[in-house]
Amino acid sequence: MTRTAPSANRPTPVLRECDGAPWPSDDELEFEAQWAAFRESGDVEWGTGAGAAATCGGASVSPASGESHGSVSLDRHADLDAWEWDALMYPLDGPTLAVSDLDARLGHLEVVVAERQRATAEEYRLILAILDDASFDPTPWVGPDPTIDRGWQDRRGRTPGAVRRDRVDLAERAAVAEIAVRLHVSEQTVRTRAAHARTLAVGCPKLWTAFVEGRISEKHAVDAARLASTLPAGDADPFQRFDDEACPPALVLTPAKFAVTARVIRERVHAESIEARHRRAAEDRGVWMRAELDGMASLHALLPADRARAVMSRLDQAARHLRVAPEEERTLAQLRADAFADLITMTDGTAHATAPPPADAPPPAAQPASSADPAPDAPRTFRSAPPATVIVTIPALTLLGHDTAPATLEGYGPIDLDTARRLAGTATSWIRLLTHPVTSAPLVLDRRTYRVPVALRRWLGITSPTCVFPGCNRTARDCDIDHLTAWADGGTTDDDNLDPKCRHHHRLRHESHWDIDHPADGDTTWTSPLGGRYGSDPPPF
Repeated sequence: MTRTAPSANRPTPVLRECDGAPWPSDDELEFEAQWAAFRESGDVEWGTGAGAAATCGGASVSPASGESHGSVSLDRHADLDAWEWDALMYPLDGPTLAVSDLDARLGHLEVVVAERQRATAEEYRLILAILDDASFDPTPWVGPDPTIDRGWQDRRGRTPGAVRRDRVDLAERAAVAEIAVRLHVSEQTVRTRAAHARTLAVGCPKLWTAFVEGRISEKHAVDAARLASTLPAGDADPFQRFDDEACPPALVLTPAKFAVTARVIRERVHAESIEARHRRAAEDRGVWMRAELDGMASLHALLPADRARAVMSRLDQAARHLRVAPEEERTLAQLRADAFADLITMTDGTAHATAPPPADAPPPAAQPASSADPAPDAPRTFRSAPPATVIVTIPALTLLGHDTAPATLEGYGPIDLDTARRLAGTATSWIRLLTHPVTSAPLVLDRRTYRVPVALRRWLGITSPTCVFPGCNRTARDCDIDHLTAWADGGTTDDDNLDPKCRHHHRLRHESHWDIDHPADGDTTWTSPLGGRYGSDPPPF
């Protein structure tokens, strides 16, 4: 290979006038010259098409297909992985990586991202299409329409129109369940993606087109759909204005900045007053718990903004008052968390948001009953709350100190043994679940008992903590207890013939083509309307 010496007289201004970019260094120019000389030397044949092959040392190499017509074959997908191929084509340890090569890599990255975004949009479109097909023709999912028989009568007294509506609803539910178990996602995720696709495709065609073409990310599309779905239904003008104003920033802003911009646009184009929207939004208030790591959990509350601000103000006030106590080492964040837990879980009529006073300290001065904001050192009075029910399963040997198997907190999972022993020490009652025989939780009952007793329901909540449908996370205490072999067919009310199913999946089992097989010596298997077979999830703990 001919080496090209750099020119000693080449001008080297700091920036090029044509585009403002820095001039390449001598090493960069030499590397590019060597690369050009190598390409022009005849040792390599360079094609121009997608299937073009390079010939190296008598062997024809196609990076895309790996076809070889000589003694050497380089297959990106077999002999070399993506990282190795990049290292071969774009050596980072060479003199200097050429600007054109870096730009090629970034261009390749842009293509990959755009393809991924197009594939994601196609996923959303297919989910919506499948659910729309199920609504149009429910027969594959729930069977033939019984109302077309002139002699048909509904045993529940429903009208033909009501039965047809139920068929459409159940067919869509069955299709959602089929998609969820195949893709290993939750049914709520499937429904949400279908709803987002419908919102954009129908109400925001510009944003939908940008998503389908891979020009905006899934996060952009989801935020846009979520905000657009809150616009007044049936009024096309706000949707069009939102689409027109939100599409340009979606193409250039990051998801976080776009979310702020789109929220402002939504407020501007919404035809309904914020007072009416707030009254409706307040109906969605609630509190949720999410399990975290290492025996911790987080609580999330959706509240009206003024009440949420008042809660934070009260917690901050209590935390700052405690922070000045002698020898207090907790941070303000820790103090807010402790004050929150104390205020929520207390059972006494009065709780002090201050550190315990010294034994010889005088009692605090009484506060007027009309005081809207008592002094920081005044006792805060709240209405008494009933004691919280917490169910902890502790192996007997662990409780006695002869083993270290973890305890399990219902609805959470494994917890540390110190916490478990503390809860055990304050327990007001015990249920023996790990002794034999289990005297306080009867597992086998005779045919005279159809209703599941409390002790047996509690036992089932431990052996099957959630709904037994694949992917469903509804807790057993919120589920129906279903007889696997129906009571009318001779089924018994015992733990081998019962399992928890949420009301939704309970209906799917009995009113759609979803079915369950529960052999005595095998694992539970669900069969979908399309013939797929799916096992129930293993217990989470």
